[in-house]
Amino acid sequence: MYNYPQTYSFERIIAWQKTHSFVLYVYEVTKLFPSDERFGLTSQFRRAAISIEANIAEGYKRLGQQDKLRFMNIAQGSLEECRDYIILSRDLRYIGMEQYKQLHTKIEEASKLLNAYCYGIANNHAMNDLDK
Repeated sequence: MYNYPQTYSFERIIAWQKTHSFVLYVYEVTKLFPSDERFGLTSQFRRAAISIEANIAEGYKRLGQQDKLRFMNIAQGSLEECRDYIILSRDLRYIGMEQYKQLHTKIEEASKLLNAYCYGIANNHAMNDLDK
């Protein structure tokens, strides 16, 4: 019988978990946006949010450090894009102050964890098994 090494999934990455929670909340909040924003801000916000978690997931199984960091950098860019959409949604009064605070808290948490994950990759502490 072969004894294959255990494989792990991106779902174990805490930054991905927090980002996934953020994406679900973005979908919940954007359901309430005006219908004329369906192909505008609603779509852009959702796509940027999805991009964060998708790039973390895709980068997770990349073998080289630089390749992993490239995907994490794309995720960070999408995260900042979402941060802008949060402010814009508040200023356009599409979301209330409570929703703004929750979105802001969730994105801050995801940002800190993603930055820490990137730091770990850059310093060879996080390849495919950071969360063992």
